[in-house]
Amino acid sequence: MNEGKPTCAKIRAAGSYSGKQGFNYNEAVSAQSVGAAGLCMHLLTIPPGGRAKAHLHESHESSIYVISGHAAMWFGEQLGDHAEVEAGDFLYIPAGVPHLPYNPSETEPCTAVIARTDPNEQESVTLLPELDGVHFS
Repeated sequence: MNEGKPTCAKIRAAGSYSGKQGFNYNEAVSAQSVGAAGLCMHLLTIPPGGRAKAHLHESHESSIYVISGHAAMWFGEQLGDHAEVEAGDFLYIPAGVPHLPYNPSETEPCTAVIARTDPNEQESVTLLPELDGVHFS
């Protein structure tokens, strides 16, 4: 009856993959896992002192919900703006905005749920190596 049509699916974030951004993500909802057409959601744990590579998502928005720990992010033109988030906070990143997230804690990991409007997750990631050293030498 539902042949060829998407259906509801329960997913346990188990497998992981290494993203272009430099973090390891626990796979959950994506085009590959459930045939999602406009959304992906993954679980991310940033280790103490961990940081991503400067990047942007060309035409996709991102939203993050911090489950535990604390994270920060440089963002905007030349990474000139800064935001900090902690457990219970949501963070929105518009499409095309350069950003560089990191975990400022030396002892605690930060765990968050990441949702993007790119069902293939890594397709719209553009690395910005020219910005990698702006705040971290």
